[in-house]
Amino acid sequence: MRFLLRRLALLLAALFGMSVLIFLALRILPGDVASVMAGLNATPARVARLRQELGLNRSYLQQYFEWAGNVVHGNLGISVLTGRDVGVQIVSRMQITFPLILIGLLIACLIGIPLGAASIVARSARVRQSLHLLALTGGAIPALWGAMLLILLFSKGSGLIALFPSQGFPDAGWAQAGSALASLMLPAVTVGIIVGSSIMRYTRSALQEMLSSEFVDMGMACGMTRVQAVLRIGLRVVSPQLVSVIGLTFAEMITGVMVIENLFALPGIGSMLVTDVGNRDLLTVQSELFVLAAFFLCIGFVVDVLHRVLDPRLKGAGLLATAGGAQ
Repeated sequence: MRFLLRRLALLLAALFGMSVLIFLALRILPGDVASVMAGLNATPARVARLRQELGLNRSYLQQYFEWAGNVVHGNLGISVLTGRDVGVQIVSRMQITFPLILIGLLIACLIGIPLGAASIVARSARVRQSLHLLALTGGAIPALWGAMLLILLFSKGSGLIALFPSQGFPDAGWAQAGSALASLMLPAVTVGIIVGSSIMRYTRSALQEMLSSEFVDMGMACGMTRVQAVLRIGLRVVSPQLVSVIGLTFAEMITGVMVIENLFALPGIGSMLVTDVGNRDLLTVQSELFVLAAFFLCIGFVVDVLHRVLDPRLKGAGLLATAGGAQ
C-alpha cells in the first residue's frame, strides 16, 4: 500500500510537470491560432481583436490555470477552428487508434516471444543464427517501406493477392465490424512485424542470460532438459521484464502509429494530431498532447505495479529500484 501511494504521488507530480511543459512548449512556437483564423491578409488590429476574443491576450498563468482546471473536470475544451468538442474528437479517434495498437501488439507478441525463445532453444545452430538475423532485419525495416510492401502484396485493387483494403476506415465505424477489422489488418501487421522484432530481440537476450543462471541449473537437477528448463523456468523468471517492455512498447505505439495512420488514411488520433498541428490549433493540440502524455504515464504506473507483483524480489526494494527495473 505504501508503494502504491508513493507511486501514485509520483504519477500526479509527473502529470503536473508534463502539463506545464506542454503548455509552455506550445506558447513559444511562432504563430498562434488567432493569426490562422484571421487569414494571411488580416490587419494587426483584426488579429489583436481575435486574440482578445479567444483569451490569448491574458497572462500565461491565467491561461494555464483555466485550461488545467477544465482538464481536471474532464473538459478538454472546444476547438476554436472547428467548434467541436476536443474530448469527443479524441474518444472518436481512439476507437481506431487503440484497436490498431492492440492488434499490432498482439501480432508482435505472437511473433516476438515464441521466435525469441526458439532462437535460444533450437538445436540447430543454423536455425538460431537465422532467427537472430530475422530479428535484426525485421527491426531495421522502415515502417513506410514495410507498409508499401504489404500494400503491393495483399491490398485490394493493386496487390498481388487481394485480401484487405489499403485505405480508409468504414464511415459506420465498428457497426461494420468485419469491414473495420479488415481495414486495420495491413497497418496492424506492419506495426506487429516491426515491434515484434524488438520483442524477439529482447526475449532472446533475456533468455540467453538465463542459460547460465542457477534457475536453469536447478531445473536440470530436477530432471528437466535444458530446453524444458529454459522454457518453463527461464521464461517465467524473465516474465516481469517482458511485461515491462511490452507495456512501455504499448504506450510508445500511441505516437508511433502516426506514420502508419497517415499512410493507410486511417482517421486515428495520430492523423488528428498532425492535422491540428498543421492548422496551428494550439488549444486543441495541447489537450491532445496532454491526453497522450497522461496515457503514457498511466501505462508506466500500471507496468511498475505489475512488475512489483510479478517479481517478489522487489517487495523489499524502494520506489526508485522498481522504476529502474521497469526501464
